[in-house]
Amino acid sequence: MNASKRLAIFDRLAEAIPEPTTELQYRTPFELLIAVVLSAQATDKGVNKATAKLFRTANTPQDILALGLDELKNHIKTIGLFNTKAANIIALSRQLLDQHRGEVPKTREALEALPGVGRKTANVILNTAFGQPTIAVDTHIFRVANRTGLAPGKNVLEVEQKLDKWTPGKHKKDAHHLLILHGRYTCTARKPKCPGCVIKDLCEYREKTVII
Repeated sequence: MNASKRLAIFDRLAEAIPEPTTELQYRTPFELLIAVVLSAQATDKGVNKATAKLFRTANTPQDILALGLDELKNHIKTIGLFNTKAANIIALSRQLLDQHRGEVPKTREALEALPGVGRKTANVILNTAFGQPTIAVDTHIFRVANRTGLAPGKNVLEVEQKLDKWTPGKHKKDAHHLLILHGRYTCTARKPKCPGCVIKDLCEYREKTVII
């Protein structure tokens, strides 16, 4: 796929999705961090349901530590892997207080040093909370990048590196959410909605669906 086609793809996605952003509900970088940690192998809808109650009670590192592990587990028990996630949230809250004055750091290195925070989570925080042009490759972006031919790769890091290199500059900041939302609602896993897709003539997927 050449640069002009990539630009056209992002131009159309940007027109179709004028306000691309996360569907996780948050008000502060810390709330977003907790929501993203909880979202691993969980739906945004499920996370939002749990955090709506949690954040009314505890939405700072101090509040989380005061809440305690057992009560935190009780708030997030509807989410998969809640035992591990609760332990990580307690540990990262303590680390934020000990090393960052309770603030969410703005560097990849510092974010990835937090318990339960990997490269993908760090990219989401850098992009969504702090406006940096990072692209966190989740299952939706991995599928869209490979299926369309936009940035094919054998693993998430390869896809991320290609998207980082090839995404047009004017779309770099929003590319993460444009691709996620396109993958979540149009370029779906089992039966992509090709007939109504705004990039169907640019997409290089050979097995396009004929009817929805």
